[in-house]
Amino acid sequence: MNQNTRKIAGTGLLTAIVVVLQLFGSAIKFGPFSISLVLIPIVVGAALYGKLSGAWLGLAFGVTVLLSGDAGAFLAVNPVGTVITVLLKGMLAGLCAGFVYSLAESKNKSVATVCAAVTSPVVNTGIFLIGCLLFFMPTINEWAEGAGFESAGKFMIVGLVGANFLFELGLNIVLAPVIVKLVSLGRKEMK
Repeated sequence: MNQNTRKIAGTGLLTAIVVVLQLFGSAIKFGPFSISLVLIPIVVGAALYGKLSGAWLGLAFGVTVLLSGDAGAFLAVNPVGTVITVLLKGMLAGLCAGFVYSLAESKNKSVATVCAAVTSPVVNTGIFLIGCLLFFMPTINEWAEGAGFESAGKFMIVGLVGANFLFELGLNIVLAPVIVKLVSLGRKEMK
């Protein structure tokens, strides 16, 4: 199988996994939001098939979030801001993970995968927080007050992203390098 065919097939398979994991993951909630299990296949795709595959997988993640209703609370407040934030955070999480991987790959592929695994949830969460600041602050202020937080900033960090971010980061750091290594070993066996 040539490299281009392998890339198309692998990215297609990972796209299906992203969709299924997002639909499954939307049922697992820490606080008001679901865990993004899909960051793992996004990192794997970015490491194995490059930045553009990572961006595509992130886009598939974003579209699935929007279609699944997982962003419903934000869609009710600002539909355009929600679409921009959700699609951008997914695409950039994959693109940046692929970029970081490509920078470190020549030195050590395992370290490159760990760096990409850290980058993806950092970018995903960072873009989400920026989107909150740009599009949803009056609503975030109301939610913070209703939840008993003295500031919207503390609510955003503790209430909206705290546990989710740590869970996603931990899963990515543990699972993405293992999966990339196993796929790489499987490729060597096939040759």
